[in-house]
Amino acid sequence: MAATSLNAPNAPLLQKTHQTHVFLKPISTIPCQTSAKRFSISCSATTQDRLSVQSQSQDRVFNFAAGPATLPENVLLKAQSELYNWHGSGMSVMEMSHRGKDFRSIIEKAEADLRSLLKIPENYAVLFLQGGATTQFAAVPLNLCAPGDSVDYLVTGSWGDKAFKEAKKYCNPKVIWSGKSENYVRVPSFDGLELNPNAKYLHICANETIYGVEFKDYPVPRNPNGVLVADMSSNFCSKPVDVTKFGLIYAGAQKNVGPSGVCIVIVRKDLLGNAQEITPVMLDYKIHADNNSLYNTPPCYGIYMCGLVFEDLLKQGGLEEVEKKNQKKAGILYNAIDESKGFYRCPVEKSVRSLMNVPFTLEKSELEAEFLKEAEKEKMVQLKGHRSVGGMRASIYNAMPLAGVEKLVAFMKDFQAKHA
Repeated sequence: MAATSLNAPNAPLLQKTHQTHVFLKPISTIPCQTSAKRFSISCSATTQDRLSVQSQSQDRVFNFAAGPATLPENVLLKAQSELYNWHGSGMSVMEMSHRGKDFRSIIEKAEADLRSLLKIPENYAVLFLQGGATTQFAAVPLNLCAPGDSVDYLVTGSWGDKAFKEAKKYCNPKVIWSGKSENYVRVPSFDGLELNPNAKYLHICANETIYGVEFKDYPVPRNPNGVLVADMSSNFCSKPVDVTKFGLIYAGAQKNVGPSGVCIVIVRKDLLGNAQEITPVMLDYKIHADNNSLYNTPPCYGIYMCGLVFEDLLKQGGLEEVEKKNQKKAGILYNAIDESKGFYRCPVEKSVRSLMNVPFTLEKSELEAEFLKEAEKEKMVQLKGHRSVGGMRASIYNAMPLAGVEKLVAFMKDFQAKHA
């Protein structure tokens, strides 16, 4: 019997039995007559089920959500095929002990693949943590400085602002530049920044998810002993990054590399071991580094999913090739906005427009609700802008296929033709 294919040769058959979905082995390994205590399968039902599997991708929407965001279809299918019994272990990854050899192999491969993707040097620790990037707003100052130490924050959007406000509890932060008065549409010239020569670190948000502002280059701290810290949640693994320019990088996984529940921290090892006395044990980077991210039970299944995504990115040719795809997708969408003669508008300065999050407004704001409604009918969802900004936002992370962006652009042009 030939295997059913949905962009994966061993896509599992989803059999309906008394209106209950039961995951089975790939159909290439299913004999024509199978019996079990709980259900039975016969060849007579196979043809129809094959057709339903083949049409499954057509049933999926193009999800433009900012996070949790769309994941690669082939990664989801692989996770589906391994869900019940991972690599013959007799267990799902969700059931494994984080101390066991099976999960250790998963987290070690995930780290190795991430190191390969970002070319992370050995003098940096890679941590798989919980609490999201927001928890790192506190963990960063707690680990990198003493209560009275000065630190600099460059604020280009809401997340940078929130990080600064949290740091005020644990050190002496200063906003050296903020784009708030201009509604966060640009990144400043680094030459004009009044950097503190004594600042222990300079913090940036590399890509502001809400406002769509992305750093294309990075500032250098004025203090020769200071380090650059970056929240890279929404553009992590979307392009090559020279990790050695940073003392610490952190990123929530749910944008580009996995499901929600995992936060990845990449930190230079010489920065470990200086946490403030009040630092909770779960926020001490050194404890997690010393225990290879296994101090307590980590988000095991989320780490497994991140590992599948890292593996997929390597198969695509690495982050250089991924960046080319992202540039192409973003270029198509921004061109459609810019060429709409004002019907659609993106407020962000062109030089720092995000490749990941594309905010735009309609000239006739009263049409926004209809735009969203009609887009959803065409299976394009989560295009509404953040509640603090309004308008529209298309998040086109790594896993958003080119076809999704092309369909959105075609819809935008058709919508404009009807309502201009």
